[in-house]
Amino acid sequence: MRTAAAALDLVRPKSVEQALRAMADDPSLVPIAGCTDVFVGLNAGTFPGTRFLDLWPLEELREIGIRNGAIAIGALATHAMIQESAAVTSRIPILAAACREIGGIQIQNRGTLGGNVANGSPAGDTLPVLAVADAVVVLRSASGERRVPFNAFFTGYRTTVRRPDELIVAFELPPIVDVQWFRKVGTRAAQAISKVVMAVVGGERPRIAVGSVGPTVIRCTKTEAAIAGGATFDEASHILEAEVQPIDDIRSTASYRRRVCGNLLRRFGADTGR
Repeated sequence: MRTAAAALDLVRPKSVEQALRAMADDPSLVPIAGCTDVFVGLNAGTFPGTRFLDLWPLEELREIGIRNGAIAIGALATHAMIQESAAVTSRIPILAAACREIGGIQIQNRGTLGGNVANGSPAGDTLPVLAVADAVVVLRSASGERRVPFNAFFTGYRTTVRRPDELIVAFELPPIVDVQWFRKVGTRAAQAISKVVMAVVGGERPRIAVGSVGPTVIRCTKTEAAIAGGATFDEASHILEAEVQPIDDIRSTASYRRRVCGNLLRRFGADTGR
């Protein structure tokens, strides 16, 4: 049953500080921005929140730049903004590539990087990129700020270490000097939820992350170690197929997802001549 709009409350802070004070006073407030997922849940009557904190007007959370050698991306940077950012396209082009695969133009103009992460879907297209980039999630509350490694941020399906009084305000991505690679497999390009989404960073310390094959995005550490130890990509692909834990669902089967994971890793090896 569709959620009745009359039952909802909306708080519209004029600054980040005002937003943080509101969350400290009322931890039940649900931060929202682009609302590309929230509206779906409200329309279906499945979204649990009724009190919302509208962050969309807070321009200071949209900044993208270089800070202490790392790319700093505000949580409200949209997927379209990330694609257009020279700082992103020159340093971590796989993030721009992932943002190009998210929905259509309308979604890319409204959806935000912070929302893609906060939503916590294991099929989120940017999540594997942030995982292999060793990104840091910057969380802020009225009492202070803390930084959490992205690979320690999720604790389970759609659950994170973020406290109810905290906002995701930014992401920090250290420089990547090795080859980068991203692929999404879905029913069709862009306007479909991923069956499998993979990001890879090569080099002496290979990093592989896969989405839509477990309750959270997965860093494939066993496969990484095998490649670092000299395994061929064909050998490593079998390790990867055993390492992921997909399920059968409406979009695909577990066996298909395992096979695709192995094939994608082989494709990375072929595409990069490794």
